Amino acid sequence: MMFSLARYAFSSLKIWRIQQIMARQSHIKQSPDFHDKYGNIVLASGTTFCVVAWVFLTTQMGIQWNPSPVGRVIPKEWNNQ
Repeated sequence: MMFSLARYAFSSLKIWRIQQIMARQSHIKQSPDFHDKYGNIVLASGTTFCVVAWVFLTTQMGIQWNPSPVGRVIPKEWNNQ
């Protein structure tokens, strides 16, 4: 009984997988769309823009980045009066 139930489940799963593959193959695009033509160019130009913007920001804007003073600050002596 258990073997026939498992065999039925496996065969129905196999049939479902074949149907899924056939449905996916029937929806294949015949001609390239915008993303196929210009996708990599848009991605590369956006990446270049972000890198250039960050390089400009970090080198030319004059932002004081305030690195950690740990190890460079010497405490002053207490002045008890």
